[in-house]
Amino acid sequence: MTVKQLPLPELADACAESGVTNVGLWREPVQSYGVGATAKLVRDAGLTVTTLCRGGFLTAIDPQERSRALDDNRRAIEEAATLGTDTLVLVSGGLPAGSKDLHGARERIADALAELGPYAERHGVRLAIEPLHPMYAADRCVVSTLAQALDLAERFPAHQVGVTVDTYHLWWDDRAPEQIARAGAGRRIHTFQLADWTTPLPAGVLNGRGQIGDGAIDMREWKGYVEAAGYTGAIEVELFNEELWARDGREVLAETAARFAEHAGDRADPRPGK
Repeated sequence: MTVKQLPLPELADACAESGVTNVGLWREPVQSYGVGATAKLVRDAGLTVTTLCRGGFLTAIDPQERSRALDDNRRAIEEAATLGTDTLVLVSGGLPAGSKDLHGARERIADALAELGPYAERHGVRLAIEPLHPMYAADRCVVSTLAQALDLAERFPAHQVGVTVDTYHLWWDDRAPEQIARAGAGRRIHTFQLADWTTPLPAGVLNGRGQIGDGAIDMREWKGYVEAAGYTGAIEVELFNEELWARDGREVLAETAARFAEHAGDRADPRPGK
């Protein structure tokens, strides 16, 4: 999504040019290009698919809507397996129309995970609950903190359900570092994502993720938290940003790789304590 302006074949070429060997994919372009065709494309390009995004939206009350959501998540699990990734990221879903029951919505997520977790395990895929910033709680994700995500995940085996740690959504929460340690102790950090927090937020707020280094988040500090918790997996950069999407995608990819190296790469930080 960081360079969604690039069709998948161009993305594969641009990754090779920039020395990027891992890619997190989103379902919409994968489905458009073809799941099998995408799997062959990334394999031939020498790319490893780190995660597939996204499943979820599991809060529906209506039985038919719930059934459709579960079916869609089963398809997402199958797509992840075909692409060769072991991680499907879940955006859990907001409040159903007319509802004010956050607790009930979270319990319906747990009910869905009880069905989807074993299905995912049979396909060699893990589910990664992603907590989203509270500004998204009403319409997109009733799971707003890492503690809430872990409270759900810990009802199930870690090889079935874990969490996504995303700096954009968690940087404001002073309890997040201890929850990262909790997640690491339980081997439940399934993916780690970077995006910066810049203001003012755009209308609709969804596409407000800032380029690394442009905002308020200390990326190396957060990387330190997940590494101290035992995480050794890939680090993804996920930027929803209209200004970046309006630019040349290859340029944005190269810039993003350079920003990652500058702000989160493996080098000594000259600041005391960092």
